[in-house]
Amino acid sequence: MIVSWEITIPPLTGDEPRRAYACLPEGWEEDDTRRYPVLYMFDGHNVFFDEDATYGRSWRMAEYMEQTQTPLIVVGIECNHSPDGGRLSEYSPFTVSEPALNGGRIIGRGRTTMEWLVNEFKPLIDEVLPTLPDREHTFIAGSSMGGLMSLYAVTEYNHVFSRAAALSPSIWFATERLDRLLRTVPLDPDTVIYMDYGSNEMKFHPNMKKQFSRVTARLLERDVHLTARIVPHGDHCEACWEQQIPFMMETFFYDLEE
Repeated sequence: MIVSWEITIPPLTGDEPRRAYACLPEGWEEDDTRRYPVLYMFDGHNVFFDEDATYGRSWRMAEYMEQTQTPLIVVGIECNHSPDGGRLSEYSPFTVSEPALNGGRIIGRGRTTMEWLVNEFKPLIDEVLPTLPDREHTFIAGSSMGGLMSLYAVTEYNHVFSRAAALSPSIWFATERLDRLLRTVPLDPDTVIYMDYGSNEMKFHPNMKKQFSRVTARLLERDVHLTARIVPHGDHCEACWEQQIPFMMETFFYDLEE
């Protein structure tokens, strides 16, 4: 079952509405005592329905959840579609001048995004849906800049999220700032991260193999339980990310106490 409703994020876009989505497990209404882990996802409009997706193709997460009967609540939050880089700003943890973006200066509002999600949105979800609200059962995931935000969330907000999935994360972005974060932020030793990158994507950014190796090595140095993959012939698109859902879910649920 998927429900969708309008929300606003006042510190980011004032009263401008955007959509939120929640996919609930089959039969959740039959047992009012059961509670479920929650996965929060960036770019929520791309997660469930092709007709809502930016490029006409979603992750088709609803089909996966229905077919596998995964005991999980998946919550998606629509991104900022402003043509002046609203999504990039909201999904950037850092303010930087980025040469890869034609020298444009990006005002990083990733912290504002996460403060709203953690302090305003998550309490609402925990109030109205049958969640397991503790850190152990709270996950986060995204792709591209949403993947970068997932890495940021599970590290900077490690007291809230225990597990994260970063698919095709934009780790080419603000590399030194990202490295400093991964080196210095306090991390619980039970932190679990899934990260992948498509082999076809490696050519998109200079030294991408080196940066992928650098980030994975840094996470391993911090004793993170890391699953890292290079997806054979993987591309930067929702159709490819859909194919990685089983790997992501296996990582989320491996050795999870329910």
